[in-house]
Amino acid sequence: MSVRAVVYASTRELVPFYGLYALFFEDHGLSAGSISSLFVLWSVVAFVTEVPSGAWADTASRRALLAASGALLTAAFTMWLVWPTYWGFAAGFAVWGISESLKSGTFEALVYDELAARGGEHRYAAVMGFAGAGEMVCVFVATLSAAPLFGLGGYALVGWVSVAITVAGTLLVFTFPAAAKSIEADEIGGSGGTFAARYLASLRSGAAEVRTDAVVRRAVVLAAALLACLAFDEYFGLLAREDGATTEFVPVLVAITVVGQVVGAATAGLGARMGGRTLGAIVVTGALVLAAGALAGDIAGFVAVGIGYGALHHTAIVAEARLQASMSGRARATVSSVVGVTSEIASVALFAGFALGSVWLPFSVLVAGAMLPLLVLGAVAGRALPPAAVEEPSGSP
Repeated sequence: MSVRAVVYASTRELVPFYGLYALFFEDHGLSAGSISSLFVLWSVVAFVTEVPSGAWADTASRRALLAASGALLTAAFTMWLVWPTYWGFAAGFAVWGISESLKSGTFEALVYDELAARGGEHRYAAVMGFAGAGEMVCVFVATLSAAPLFGLGGYALVGWVSVAITVAGTLLVFTFPAAAKSIEADEIGGSGGTFAARYLASLRSGAAEVRTDAVVRRAVVLAAALLACLAFDEYFGLLAREDGATTEFVPVLVAITVVGQVVGAATAGLGARMGGRTLGAIVVTGALVLAAGALAGDIAGFVAVGIGYGALHHTAIVAEARLQASMSGRARATVSSVVGVTSEIASVALFAGFALGSVWLPFSVLVAGAMLPLLVLGAVAGRALPPAAVEEPSGSP
């Protein structure tokens, strides 16, 4: 299961379009504010569908939901290519938002429960860390490949190669178990009953755990806040162009930041048992380094951005793993989706801030300013991070 999870997660991110789509929008006449409005739409659709899809994942086949997610991702990129206008981009983002909500919570719960069924739940942080590192390695390769692909065939070649890769990623879903739930949906709402009854029971079970368990509730807020504050990577391409980089060189600068993310994700297993104060210190340090890099610009600045962003990515994985370990209820995907919806709500505020701020301020200042909430988050992380379970042995995937 560990290898399959890493391969699936990695392939889903092997998309050359990721390194250039913000520039694709800009070169088709969109302003910074219009681009930010697309990101807002993306987040709104994702959080509206996030929790319902999470509850669905606790009552239906998680493999089927991941396959549907992949098909929708393919449709989203296809829309951009055949309908390259604001409304075409908006439609693509709406479909992509639904795709992400189907995957969010579903994939994490599938991996955790499949490991738990084999007595390997203590390996979850390491497996997800390697999955995250695999994702970032593929983002790195895909982002770098965008430069020669753009040189050979422009945005069209970058886009259609991306579409083909999303199809391949969807096919990998069928290597997963059809029903990888250590606790079946019938056990949540009682045996028998209609699908709708089991669905509502799952939704109530997950919501109740967040509402009544203070440890889970604080962990949800911490993980969601860290994920939301990572959303500004959507602006890295525009930040590079603002610094004077050509369209073909922008992917190279963005790829530098991906290296930091790879390291941060790959070391998540090593940091799985860190204390809250240590995590808070890493958050604050990473935010400061990233802000300095954004303001400095050039290659050295993007190296600093990568170091800071990688540190933040590391802490987000650790926080999400602690959340999974702290859950005692049965609707795991629903609770995971609460993290997703909370982070998307915060992301909307972030994107709206960039849309408004871009009227007066350069992207370098906006990215640096986005680090301010992370300084506060780092200060309270000591209380919000659940303690590591001392009885769980260490392991490797």
